[in-house]
Amino acid sequence: MRYALYFSPSKDHSLTDAASVWLGRNAFTGETYPAPEYKTLPSNEQFELTADPRRYGFHATIKAPFELASSVTEKDLMAVVEDFAAKTPAFEIPELVLGQLGRFFALVPGSLHQPLQDFAAKVVKSFEPFRAALSEADIIRRKPERLSESQRNNLMRWGYPYVMDDFGFHMTLTGQVPEERAEVMKAILTERFAAFTGRPLHISGLAVFSEEARGAPFKVHTWLPLAGAKS
Repeated sequence: MRYALYFSPSKDHSLTDAASVWLGRNAFTGETYPAPEYKTLPSNEQFELTADPRRYGFHATIKAPFELASSVTEKDLMAVVEDFAAKTPAFEIPELVLGQLGRFFALVPGSLHQPLQDFAAKVVKSFEPFRAALSEADIIRRKPERLSESQRNNLMRWGYPYVMDDFGFHMTLTGQVPEERAEVMKAILTERFAAFTGRPLHISGLAVFSEEARGAPFKVHTWLPLAGAKS
């Protein structure tokens, strides 16, 4: 069993619905959906290109998946998550945009937003006592030889390369898209998520996702509103 601390809009949020239908699975309910059909993107190709984010569920990684340390239990973790959410104020990202990060597409902030960076760092630090040390296989899987020095340091210190100064908030919408298909994918996603881009995103809650066994679909274990979150 692994746990992760992710940002996700609430279960009933329209962005959760839109992203779940696009990815083909709702991490809150487990409901699955057929791949949408476009003239420029056959459903079987779309289904293949969304396979990786479909398994993880629609989210932005804050504290990456981890096994619990032997000294703590799920009950211990949930008690601290509940307390953290109750004491941490909700806030807004000023603008959400469609971004292309290497060969995959995601919804990202329009610019660096320090309150978001601070929130992510606080989550990583606050829940570090619950994380079991990485196995040698986990470290190798991250290909440390390809990481920057700071990313390697983060991997060894926090269990994940992309935290602290290397953190970049992103809500993944695709896996690796071949270069020759990038423009087609960008056009489809621009249209499909137009209702959510160019406007603020309310960081209203913190979600605990769980993975029952390595490779299994991640599910929302618990979603907790942050203090003062809008309904």
